[in-house]
Amino acid sequence: MKVVIQSAKIVSPGSPYHLKRKNVVISGGRITEIGDKNYSADRVIEADGMLLSIGWMDLGAFVGDPGLEHKEDLLSLTKAAAAGGFTEVVLLPNTHPAVQSKNEISYITQANATRLVQLHPMAAVTKNCKGEELTEMIDLHEAGAVAFTDGLKSLVHTDLFLKSLQYIQKFDGLLIDHAEDHWLNLFGQMHEGETSTSLGLKGMPRIAEEIAVRKNLELLEYAGGRLHFSRISTARTVDLIRSAKKKGMKVSCDVVGYQPLLDDSCLEDFDTNYKLNPPLREKSDNDALLKGLKDGTIDVLSSGHLPQDDESKLLEFDQADFGITNLQTFAAQLVQLSKWVDVEELIAKVTTAPRLVLQLPVPIIEVDEKANLTLFDPNREWRLDEKTNFSKSKNSPWWGQELKGKAVAVFNNNKQWIDA
Repeated sequence: MKVVIQSAKIVSPGSPYHLKRKNVVISGGRITEIGDKNYSADRVIEADGMLLSIGWMDLGAFVGDPGLEHKEDLLSLTKAAAAGGFTEVVLLPNTHPAVQSKNEISYITQANATRLVQLHPMAAVTKNCKGEELTEMIDLHEAGAVAFTDGLKSLVHTDLFLKSLQYIQKFDGLLIDHAEDHWLNLFGQMHEGETSTSLGLKGMPRIAEEIAVRKNLELLEYAGGRLHFSRISTARTVDLIRSAKKKGMKVSCDVVGYQPLLDDSCLEDFDTNYKLNPPLREKSDNDALLKGLKDGTIDVLSSGHLPQDDESKLLEFDQADFGITNLQTFAAQLVQLSKWVDVEELIAKVTTAPRLVLQLPVPIIEVDEKANLTLFDPNREWRLDEKTNFSKSKNSPWWGQELKGKAVAVFNNNKQWIDA
């Protein structure tokens, strides 16, 4: 099918059409024409006021397949990702079994040739993500693992962390860590502060993240290698990473789209959909995260997609699991964040930046290039509900609410999803 995207603003640094409004023709999976002509096609998308970029990539979504398919399987995840504007998704290894062998890598990637949304597996650093014994990382790298992480779990074993940094240097691999001191956060339910005290809930202090970040930066400086911190949340963490970058250390980080926008006051009604790890913190932390996005300390924006079934969320607060389903609502967070950070910079953090961090090819919007594209309408108003939700889960605080900002089309691998 031949498609014309009419009058979209192109956001593609490196392209001669960057920040220009053009008509883009897509046919046979490629960009065939870019210009000002009124091109004929099977489908014309009127895109005035919309932004056309290379396809969004999410750096670290959870899928329950295999083992927890009732929360999310590969098919539902790719549908939710496409509807959210993502053409590529990097998957956490926290499945059952964990992604720790060539078989698990193959299970994830085997259908990529026919998928609209390409799935990139990260492999576990330690067997079953238990932090006790290293996996065969060279074999996993050769099988297609794009990075190494224990995903939702922090790699707390100092010697294993050090050995991992040394080991993956043999192939210039990337170690990704969710920085958290498990013992300081043990039984924690939310950010430690005035709100947690007033609610009578065990807190998760900032220092639990910051101690882990500081320690791991020391190990990086000692051992060398490449390190990425996922889902950071505190002002001090931003400062530590900023200082490490000034030293020339090979360190990067990401923040979840909602983290700078929400604070711990959201939990005053004990809504378990706001129960997260890292937890929602305070305005001072949010301000520091926004500053980090502006000055480039924070490289990547991610969705933090962590779907949970009703049985894991419709419980007393201290019994509920952490997490938000967020692939489809991520675009609305970009709109809110654009009040403080230019939207073109935000788009770079979900397009170019994650691919550079993973050392993957970066597409470009140019004639004769493959069409790996996301069309984003920052003014589209919509509602997340049973009709629009493609995830198997609905653990979202925005369920049933009006949202502003939506991906209206994605193109990749000679396939497309269009809601325009």
